[in-house]
Amino acid sequence: MATLRSSHIQRNWSWAIWGAVLGGVLAVLVHLPAQWLAQVVSRATQEQVQLQEAQGSFWQGSGKLVLTGGEGSRDALALPGRLYWQTNLAFNGVQWPQFNLNLNAACCMTQTLNLSVQAAEPVGLWQLQINDHRSQWPAHLLSGLGAPWNTLQPEGNLVLETKQLRVHFQNSKTWLQGGLTLTAENMSSKLSTLQPMGTYQIQLGGSSSPNDMPSLTLSTQSGSLLLSGQGQWQGSRLQFRGEASAVPEHAEALSNLLNIIGRRQGARSLLSLG
Repeated sequence: MATLRSSHIQRNWSWAIWGAVLGGVLAVLVHLPAQWLAQVVSRATQEQVQLQEAQGSFWQGSGKLVLTGGEGSRDALALPGRLYWQTNLAFNGVQWPQFNLNLNAACCMTQTLNLSVQAAEPVGLWQLQINDHRSQWPAHLLSGLGAPWNTLQPEGNLVLETKQLRVHFQNSKTWLQGGLTLTAENMSSKLSTLQPMGTYQIQLGGSSSPNDMPSLTLSTQSGSLLLSGQGQWQGSRLQFRGEASAVPEHAEALSNLLNIIGRRQGARSLLSLG
């Protein structure tokens, strides 16, 4: 009888210990400070994107979004106002939970940006889904990233639009469904007296097949600086080839800029990445 009582007491203590450990872990997760998220973002972007003056928790908080040139750089520019976030885990009766992130910035968003990440079959496949979204950002914020943006010092508006955008990750492969469009409106630069130089559009398109890599297209919508090009991802690297030129009546005003942004070849400047 004494042996049974002792065994019962041991089981009760085991459950109590495991309950205390689990409760402690849940308490830590619930109260994860916002600074923890700020550190994750900084490390993941090699300190080029930072959340400074973070307040709240990992699950709900705010901070100042700052772009920098990375470790050791003196370049840094902050988004006007604060960036607000909410995170949660949704199970919805499925095998793998879905992590949801909602972002909002009063300066630049008229609607919340919703991102969700979930594991899927087969094992090793992850999906990132972004809601249909439109937001507008100040182009001068790019100067905070350092070279070459701190030399160009762009001014204008960057309009970001996503439509049915899904990103799939599996081992070393990444492929897209849906599309993303970035429109650079009424752009100007300190390297040219011509203001504005034009409006330009970058379109990122995907395919449902993992064998088709995402493609990128640069085009000129209007203006005196003419930009065009095509690019495609090869693994995790973007290979892009394009060119820049000026309409004849503004060739002199744009000559210095053309010398900086690419390899000059006559009246054109050749653009190359990757």
